[in-house]
Amino acid sequence: MKKTFASDNYSGVHPEVMEALLRANTAHAGSYGADEYTDRAIAKFKEYLGNDIEVFFAYNGTGANVLGLSALTRSFNSIICSDLAHINVDESTAPEKFLGSKLITIPTKDGKIYPHEIQNKIQRVDDQHHPQAKVISISQSTEYGTVYTIDEVKAISEVAKKNNLFLHMDGSRIANAAASLSKDFASFTRDAGVDVLSFGGTKNGMMFGEAIVFFNPEPAQYFKYIRKQGMQLHSKMRFISAQFEALLSNDLWKRNASHSNRMAKLLEAELKSASVQITRPVDANGIFAMLPPEVIPALQQEHYFYVWDEKTSEVRLMCSFDTTEDEVKSFGNALRRLLK
Repeated sequence: MKKTFASDNYSGVHPEVMEALLRANTAHAGSYGADEYTDRAIAKFKEYLGNDIEVFFAYNGTGANVLGLSALTRSFNSIICSDLAHINVDESTAPEKFLGSKLITIPTKDGKIYPHEIQNKIQRVDDQHHPQAKVISISQSTEYGTVYTIDEVKAISEVAKKNNLFLHMDGSRIANAAASLSKDFASFTRDAGVDVLSFGGTKNGMMFGEAIVFFNPEPAQYFKYIRKQGMQLHSKMRFISAQFEALLSNDLWKRNASHSNRMAKLLEAELKSASVQITRPVDANGIFAMLPPEVIPALQQEHYFYVWDEKTSEVRLMCSFDTTEDEVKSFGNALRRLLK
C-alpha cells in the first residue's frame, strides 16, 4: 500500500525500533517481563517520569486504557470524558463491558474538556441511585489534534482532587503533545496532577506496545493481576520492552514526533494555499479541514484519508514519522488540480 494520510497507525516500524527488535531476537530471555530488556525499558521511563512510578506494558491502546481505568474504578462508578474520547467512540464497548462503569461525556468543539464543564457533570454525590463519578479522562493530544497546556491539565487536576476523583490521561500520541509543547513528559503528567497515564508507542514508530504508568501508587497495588486478567500480559515481554527502550533513547521519540508535527504544519500550509478551511487548531500531527464533497473520492484515489464527518465533509489528515515533504506537496498539488 502506498503511504497515506489516513492514520499514523498506517506507518511502518522505525528502523531504529526494528533494529532493537532484531537485537532482542537472540538467545533466550525470561518470560512475562523477567528479562533485562524490560528492566532497561522501565529504567528509561523512570529517567523521564521519576523513580517512584510503576510501569506496566501492554499490547495495545484499548487494553492500556481499559486496564488503567479498571484500576481506578468499580462498576458503580462513572468516568467523565470528552464525547470524542477514544474510550467513547473508538474502543467499541470495551470500557463498558470490562469496567461496568458509565461514561459521562462532554460535547467538545476543540477536543478538550474544561473545569467548569467537568464540575457540572459531578452530580448526586453519595446518591445510591446515581453512578458515582470517580475518574476524569483526557486525551493528550486530543482526538482533534489539539494539545492541553500544562495549566489546563493542572486546572482539571484541581477539579479532580477537590472532588476525590482520579485523573487519567490517554497518551496514545503523548510524544506529539510533548513535541508541540516543547516540554518534558513529566511537566504535563505527574507534575500536573495526572494519576494514571497510557503512554503510546504504536503511533510513534513502534510495531506494537503501550505502557500504563502509575504516578499514584495506591491503584497500582494489584495491577499485575488486573493486567493478567485483562489478557494483556505478553509472555515474550522483551519484544515490547526493547521497542520502548529504543523509543526513549537518543531522543527517538522526539525526532519522530517533531517530524510528524512539522509535516502537519506543512500540510496545513498546502491546504490554506488551496483556500481550504482548516476547522481545528493544528497543534500536533493531525489536520481537520472542509473539502468539497465532489473532490474527496478522486483525491482519496491518490492520497487516502478518512472523512471525519460525512454530513459536513470535514476530513482528517494524519502525518507520521515517515511522512515526507514530497508527499505533502503531492497532496497539495493534487488538491489544487481537483479544485480548478
